[in-house]
Amino acid sequence: MTATLYIVRHGNTFDKGDTVTRVGGRTDLPLSTSGQAQAQKLAAHFATVTFATARSGPLKRTRETANAILTARPDAPELITDLFLREIDYGPDENRPEEDVIARIGKPALDAWERDSIPPPGWRVDPAAIIGNWQELFSDLAEEEGVHLIVTSNGIARFALAAANAHRPDAKLPTGGYGIIRLSPEPVVIDWNLRPPVAP
Repeated sequence: MTATLYIVRHGNTFDKGDTVTRVGGRTDLPLSTSGQAQAQKLAAHFATVTFATARSGPLKRTRETANAILTARPDAPELITDLFLREIDYGPDENRPEEDVIARIGKPALDAWERDSIPPPGWRVDPAAIIGNWQELFSDLAEEEGVHLIVTSNGIARFALAAANAHRPDAKLPTGGYGIIRLSPEPVVIDWNLRPPVAP
């Protein structure tokens, strides 16, 4: 029995010229115009993949991305909403411009998050709990042969690496990007930080 998991980060929530903020679990933005285009690229990229199951977080940006992927196939599974896949809560930095975030926590603290997934002071995130949720999901899906789809946010997706006992310097998935984890016989990260190829 072989089970494989595709972990997809939702598309953009800001377009060129917008004021970009740190969007967490309390800020429920839809996909922007460029984010919708990214979702369609993902849909075209995965159009030949038959997903056995599909899950996303409850936020609009993840559900819209997941639905775009699933509507590309007539045999797509029903989308399941999993609350643990909701983005983390950035505390006082929620929905704040990045320069404000750096002014509050300092560049080294932000670098530690990007590099090692260490939450800065004030962010409401429990890494051990998120890793445990990923491990539980890995175990459940490993019993179901086939390819499984997860659409979530960067703050949650990065902890899937730790759940698979992997460390990568590129833990942050780009918007519209994805990673692949083989779940059986044990979780192994096959690739990470991928994006659909640019059309010629």
